[in-house]
Amino acid sequence: MLRATPMATPHPASKLARERVVLGIVGGSGLYRMDALAHGRTVELDTPFGRPSAPYTVAELPRQDGSAQPVVFLPRHGHGHRLLPSEIDYRANIHGLKQLGVTHLLSVSAVGSLREVIVPGHVVFPDQFIDRTRTRVQSFFGDGVVAHVQFGEPTTPQFRALARDAAVRAGATVHDGGTLVVMEGPAFSTKAESHLYRSWGGAIIGMTALPEAKLAREAELGYAVLALATDYDCWHEAEAEVSVDLVMAIVARNVELAQRTIVELAAKLPATTAELPYPNACEFAIMTDRAAIGPAARARLDLIIGHYL
Repeated sequence: MLRATPMATPHPASKLARERVVLGIVGGSGLYRMDALAHGRTVELDTPFGRPSAPYTVAELPRQDGSAQPVVFLPRHGHGHRLLPSEIDYRANIHGLKQLGVTHLLSVSAVGSLREVIVPGHVVFPDQFIDRTRTRVQSFFGDGVVAHVQFGEPTTPQFRALARDAAVRAGATVHDGGTLVVMEGPAFSTKAESHLYRSWGGAIIGMTALPEAKLAREAELGYAVLALATDYDCWHEAEAEVSVDLVMAIVARNVELAQRTIVELAAKLPATTAELPYPNACEFAIMTDRAAIGPAARARLDLIIGHYL
């Protein structure tokens, strides 16, 4: 008598386990919750890299075809904005998002404008970064495993375009592309630094997209930044020097716009990752001999590269 062989459960990081698009949202300054996700459930997680900034909100938003779009939300700085940009455990945050099935991550962030044309209140979807951070852990790898992912295009073009179009539908004035300078902080730039970044071709400046974007790439998440311009940094002689009061006043006006953009994006996301691929960044990135990767490293990195081991 023939017996059916039970199908093996696919590895949680494999393509079979990630066929449905799950939208992750990391909220920056001012976006500590989303009213549209008020019906969601709260999930607290531990990760091999520490505790995330806050509990996650897991919920659904309506898609234009009437089905539900899964969404996972995390306030980057913790509830009440308790964490400096350099105190955020970016590895824990990204790992937790992947534990919850996220395939594509939209990072909402307040930034300073380095260009006259990017007026405070405008929205930018940068396509390049310059890393000026110094003290942050940049990678899931190390401690026995060496891997080098490609990062020439640090955002996911198809996903970024969908987010850009959603912002336009939400009523934003949108700038498509541009270089985001990511500084260490927490102090804002000197005038000399601000002019230097302008001479490098920087369009906007912020404090949180890195190492977030690098870790998202290693975790094989699609990634895009919805950057909300709040000020002209300090290079613009005709404008007031950047201050927390100025930033937060414009952030407050932009939070509703960001939430509308997220709702618009969820409505028109493709249902499957076949239609909206995420980067298979680690497939050919691992340099370490597989036989030399010990049990502890395999366990720590299982959700990152276990499907390739």
